[in-house]
Amino acid sequence: MRIGYSFWGFLGNGITDTPDGGRSHRRPFIDALLARGHEIVFLQANRDLLEAGDALGGAYVFDSGTPKIDVLFLEWRWAITGRNTTRCGAEGHTCDLHRQAELITHYTARRGTPTVIWDKDRTLRTESVSRGTLRTAVCEAALAPSPGAHRLLFPVDDQLLDQADPIALAATPRDLALGYVGNQYDRDEYFDRYFAPAAARVAHLVGGKWTRTDRWPHVRFLGRIPFAQAHELYSRSLATVLMLPERYAAVGQMTQRIFEAVLAGCLPLAPADIRHVDQFVPAELIVSSGQEVIERLAFLRQIAGNQQHADLIAACLDRLDLFRLSKQVDALETVLKITRSAAAERGAA
Repeated sequence: MRIGYSFWGFLGNGITDTPDGGRSHRRPFIDALLARGHEIVFLQANRDLLEAGDALGGAYVFDSGTPKIDVLFLEWRWAITGRNTTRCGAEGHTCDLHRQAELITHYTARRGTPTVIWDKDRTLRTESVSRGTLRTAVCEAALAPSPGAHRLLFPVDDQLLDQADPIALAATPRDLALGYVGNQYDRDEYFDRYFAPAAARVAHLVGGKWTRTDRWPHVRFLGRIPFAQAHELYSRSLATVLMLPERYAAVGQMTQRIFEAVLAGCLPLAPADIRHVDQFVPAELIVSSGQEVIERLAFLRQIAGNQQHADLIAACLDRLDLFRLSKQVDALETVLKITRSAAAERGAA
């Protein structure tokens, strides 16, 4: 298929001062689609080139117009006041939302092009007209997606999973007991309950955009760090805490942080109220309070570097099979075929 792909972010490392969790998995996902014979044309701005000065090469094609495509695939964008809701050309304006509206109007509404929306941030309203139509499918990165939506998890490269060595990862020296990379957005409750109490007791670092930190004067915040440094921080950390916005936790939507951490040998402690938490981590890493985080960290320090430590890392790697790239490409191809077939039947009728 010729897929028109809309995303607002980067394929490479991008720039430091911007949020884009998709950098950890977007390029492998696209490369896998290309390897399966699909043709992809990117329909948003080439931010890698325009903002990061990164020329990605001829494998990636960008088009600011409305080229001929078989399917429209959208990493869903939503209104962000003062950023993409302002007029074009205004200071600080980003045109992702305007461009998305243009694409939907041209392809989905006017031409009846089969459309797949990947609602990665769970911002597509339940009453949206994009839900429940024959020519449009919605995918969510959740184990318990919304009624009518399809499961499409954040993918982790098969090769990275297959090459990960639990014994070597356990043997890596780690000067931090606790590390975290990610932004503050809607995570204060988890941070207060699980991370901050432990941070008062152990060596730790937090990388990411955290602007309201007065209540945690003891926590060492680094601010935003370059994308490539996330792996370095996790490689120094014995463990992390998987902190999710409530709208993610309620449906079992795990972010890319879990495989970023585990592939660096950093063990993920997971709050017990995350739906389907046992599918993400072994029982030994499920916690219900800040005190339990402290206790688990003490236990992990005792076993650091030995076989028990390696076995825990191996158990976490096994659970990452859920996110395996090849499985997610299979899932998307199934949705693409269903949506295209439904749109064709509608056109024939």
